[in-house]
Amino acid sequence: MLGIALMSGFCVLAPLGDSLAKILSPIVPLAVLLLVRFAFQAIILTPLAWKDRKGISSRVWRFAALRTLLHIGGISCMFTALVYLPLADAIAIAFVMPFLMLLMGWLFLGEEVGPRRLAACAVGFAGTLLVLQPAFAEVGPPALLPLGVAVFFASFMLVTRMIAREIGAIRLQAMNGWMALVCLIPVALWAGEWPRVDASAIALLTAMGVLGTFAHLLMTWSLRFAPSATLAPMQYIEIPVATAFGFLIFGDLPGPQAALGIGLICAAGLYVIWREHKVARALTTPSAAPP
Repeated sequence: MLGIALMSGFCVLAPLGDSLAKILSPIVPLAVLLLVRFAFQAIILTPLAWKDRKGISSRVWRFAALRTLLHIGGISCMFTALVYLPLADAIAIAFVMPFLMLLMGWLFLGEEVGPRRLAACAVGFAGTLLVLQPAFAEVGPPALLPLGVAVFFASFMLVTRMIAREIGAIRLQAMNGWMALVCLIPVALWAGEWPRVDASAIALLTAMGVLGTFAHLLMTWSLRFAPSATLAPMQYIEIPVATAFGFLIFGDLPGPQAALGIGLICAAGLYVIWREHKVARALTTPSAAPP
């Protein structure tokens, strides 16, 4: 129950942090938003990771650097997409990520994927197109940015899985924050985009950084107290939560076609998770002894 509660917290905090980024995007340049987001991640998580003094191999350093670039790319696409798209639409399109992860695991890691899960992926992609079509008709190419989010974060998760057993999750996230700052500070200085913000904007920037950091920390902690098969379906709570925030804060609601697409994405994603869980149980349950 504690794991479920922590994952529920993630599903509320993550879209709330995205909502704050959407509010700030007209007045704060992207480079500054990213800098603030990763600065809070580095500052908050470093004390939690400090007690872990285990050595880090050069392989982990290389993959951590790649993971950082993918993380920056994913958040950049999401923050930019939120300038043009309703919150619920952007998050729903980005939820094509689980299907991409399934296919990438099949292609690059040799993981077995049966025809039923491939069919569910096709349904999920169809749902994504239903959400994407009216969005593209309204705003044009920026509607494709959440697909970039999905590609970046599917690759991010793939890289994470390759080194997850060699470094703690909190330490990896802290490293991720500092590496991102090394990349972003020169970019922000070169761009010269340092806006004059008032106290309310500073408060929103602080809240965005804290929420983004603690959202991912809650997700990391949730995996300590409940199996991933239990927690994975709960991530789809993020879509209705994003819809609620989009309506309450911005007055946005998905149209009928987008709502149908969101339903298909959720149904297909939940089926994939259920199927993975069923196959995993079949592989780990010992056969009945012969009479």
